[in-house]
Amino acid sequence: MLGLTQSSYIEKVLKRLKMEHSKRGVLPMRHGIKLSKKQSPKTDEELKRMWNIPYASAAGSIEYVVQCTRPDVAYALSVTSRYQACAGEAHWGAVKSILKYLKRTKDMFLIYCGGELILEGYNNASL
Repeated sequence: MLGLTQSSYIEKVLKRLKMEHSKRGVLPMRHGIKLSKKQSPKTDEELKRMWNIPYASAAGSIEYVVQCTRPDVAYALSVTSRYQACAGEAHWGAVKSILKYLKRTKDMFLIYCGGELILEGYNNASL
């Protein structure tokens, strides 16, 4: 049996994003949340504020976690990743929800159980 966890990586990501003291999330995405392009920044002030938010970096860090050990947050990440080019405050809030959930569940891990390896092959040789 082999168990994989990324708890220290998640802690580093939270620290880099200054979220190490944030509350812990119960779900990776709040129930009933509706994200759309209409929530993207419309004014120069909103654009400027979002320019300083590390949205793409946070989404990329979550993507790494999803690919390695945490497929449970894949759907929430896919919803938020649609708006990377035009992320607004609501989109950033959704990404932070994923990070808060990862903070609460950072010690969860993926287990691979050992067993007999069976090699199977198929062929369609009817010509």
